[in-house]
Amino acid sequence: MGGPSGSVLPGSESDTQLLARAVADLVRRTRFPVAFGGLEHGDAIHVTSIVGARTRSLEGLVVQASRGLGGRALVEKRPRLALDYRSSRSITHDYDRAVLGEGISTLFAVPVLVGSRARGVIYCGSWSESPVGDVVARPAFAVADELSSELRIREEVQRRLTIAPPAGEASALAPAAREELRETYAELRSIAAGVEDPALRQRLARLEQRLAALSQSEKEPPLDLDVRLSPREIDVLACAALGSTNAEIAATLSLREGTIKSYLQSAMAKLDASTRHAAVTKARRAGLLP
Repeated sequence: MGGPSGSVLPGSESDTQLLARAVADLVRRTRFPVAFGGLEHGDAIHVTSIVGARTRSLEGLVVQASRGLGGRALVEKRPRLALDYRSSRSITHDYDRAVLGEGISTLFAVPVLVGSRARGVIYCGSWSESPVGDVVARPAFAVADELSSELRIREEVQRRLTIAPPAGEASALAPAAREELRETYAELRSIAAGVEDPALRQRLARLEQRLAALSQSEKEPPLDLDVRLSPREIDVLACAALGSTNAEIAATLSLREGTIKSYLQSAMAKLDASTRHAAVTKARRAGLLP
């Protein structure tokens, strides 16, 4: 479970800042008065965000894997609850000084899962014994899922940035590499649709433009077209370029099949193309697609 947890793309929020937003959401969206959390690094949860605490006892807390409530949640990859933390026999009490020092009675720990890896843990606590049923737990699960999605998108974008070929190497691309580049472009378009961070979206847009330019052929002059496609029209064409059917594109972009058909027809009309294949070809020659 090792590895740094604070990687950040230039101009966007850090992972730690994303966690801080999630912890603030826990207090806002649940009835728990105190929340805290940390990302995993070196087989331990490093608590960096605390909201609603009445003391400073939780500051700097580092929870080792398998130890305490959060350590169990981390390694078991499932939520853990201590209804009466002080008397709980299902956990080690390595962190009583911090937890009981804050006066917490009920503590609920939810792991943040990215794929098969636990990236961190977020906690909800109350100063009196409080039952935790589905209605209470559901908002905490939702916050953890949203944070998980943000971290997953961030990791995938970083991976794509790492493997993107340098500018100016388009002519050296082999057919297989060119096809991989086009698949990467289509995936980035679908990832960008779920990104809320404006700075990260701009970063993605610049990368998409770079990828589109990379595959321009030196043998075929660029097509000078005064055409403006909407972001969704480009999304649909990028998927169509991979040979996807309307149903497959709809599933990829989480849209209705009829909506996909409308976007495709609109793009074809703007490009003055009678088929989707012709539309893709023109879009590529115009530098709108890789």
